[in-house]
Amino acid sequence: MNWQADSLVAEAQAVDGLTDFGDDSYREPLEQLLYSLEHEAELNDIGRTVLRQRVVDILATRLRVQAWLRRHPEILDEEIREPLVIVGLPRTGTTMLHRTIAADPRVFAPLWYETRFPCPALDWDPAGVDQRVVDGKAEMAAMLDANPDLLSVHPMDALGPDEDIMLLEQSFYSFNIQSFAWLPGFDAWIEARDHRPGYRYLELLLKFLQWQKKQTGKPAERWTIKAPHHLHYMDLVLEVFPDAKVVQSHRDPLETIPSLASMIYELWRIYSDSADPVKVGEQWSRKFARGMAHTMAVRDEGAEDRFLDLWFKNTVSDPLTEIRKVYDFIGMDLTPEAEAEMRAWQDFNRRELRPTHDYSLEQFGFTEEGLARQFASYRERFLAG
Repeated sequence: MNWQADSLVAEAQAVDGLTDFGDDSYREPLEQLLYSLEHEAELNDIGRTVLRQRVVDILATRLRVQAWLRRHPEILDEEIREPLVIVGLPRTGTTMLHRTIAADPRVFAPLWYETRFPCPALDWDPAGVDQRVVDGKAEMAAMLDANPDLLSVHPMDALGPDEDIMLLEQSFYSFNIQSFAWLPGFDAWIEARDHRPGYRYLELLLKFLQWQKKQTGKPAERWTIKAPHHLHYMDLVLEVFPDAKVVQSHRDPLETIPSLASMIYELWRIYSDSADPVKVGEQWSRKFARGMAHTMAVRDEGAEDRFLDLWFKNTVSDPLTEIRKVYDFIGMDLTPEAEAEMRAWQDFNRRELRPTHDYSLEQFGFTEEGLARQFASYRERFLAG
């Protein structure tokens, strides 16, 4: 199987006969990623096929985005005003907060199929069948067929709101691909880079999605986006979206990090027959300890008033009370209609309707003492008492 960048670029260009990628900021991370996929990931047949095609899809999407921008330059005039950004360690209730708030029809949120396939086909008809929906449902079904345990870890819905980290992945400036395979070389390289190209491309894709949603008759007042990934680059979030408000959800890392490791491990097992749970634990606990320290520093450097803190135990026990706090924070009325939609969504998506999620700390090389040391400053600041 050919993993050379020129080969994958040529395949992507052949999809629609397009050649213009815009700027070349994607090229160096692409080459670094392909090297790690070929030489480090120990992919099985499914992994080699699926992850290689994922890269081709991203490249083809970038080409298609440029074609749409030439056809409709007004896309760039769209404004992302006062977005609500939801962050926190994984497994802290951010998904529930995000999806519940996204039930408000006045709020835009990226849907899973839109984050996976942010650009429609060149002959897209806003009133017709969107092939991206068909492809998104098929891909998610294939993932669950390959590993049904995923559903016990994270609610999955191709048509539901989801993390914008997959939009960041479209620039190759994200940690999303590391959640599928062991890529130590790429991981070290991408952590050391300036991620402004990724966040600027995220802004562009949100503008494009906003334009698309308007074409289908879905006006809204503001975006709500969420991704634990933003903890690593909170300075760039606030730079690229200068009027953003941030909700940060809190829960003890001794509970969240092992659960995250379990989710990542279940993904690795799909694409590699040698997935190592201890490597998962080492990589992702380190990454999020680093990311949390970064966000705490950003807050201390003058951004504290941009943040609202919520706690997982309150979000689970009384979600609508916590969501009212969010609406007060962003200066938006929680209308009876929006609240009714939120209650309906929560009734339909109760946690007890999904399978149980079983794991242990030891499975991933963790100890309570080790995780407590790694996240000591965070736990002292937000969880003491």
